Amino acid sequence: MVTGSCHCGAVRFACEGSPQQAYECNCSHCSRKGFLLWFIPRDALHIQQGEAALRTYTFNRHVIEHQFCSTCGCQPFGLGKSADGSETAAINLRCIEDLDLAAIERVAVDGRAY
Repeated sequence: MVTGSCHCGAVRFACEGSPQQAYECNCSHCSRKGFLLWFIPRDALHIQQGEAALRTYTFNRHVIEHQFCSTCGCQPFGLGKSADGSETAAINLRCIEDLDLAAIERVAVDGRAY
């Protein structure tokens, strides 16, 4: 189990599992924000505090609900569906506490092509 938060700490969450790799997408949204994403089943994400502080941003095809803190603007995760239709969460690994990002394998994703 790993834990994380937005920048101000209003939103706190826990995730089952341990990230081994991060997707580094080159779409306009991910590249501007510097996301390193870890995809997990939606039910493996547990919002511990601040759900009422979350706001949603969508763009392009409006299929991913990018969640951000209404206080600090930090985006700790997004919600959507995988290719097989199952509920998924895209965790921003930069919001996970005590995670050595240098030890995580990065996988380039050509999100601009979507």
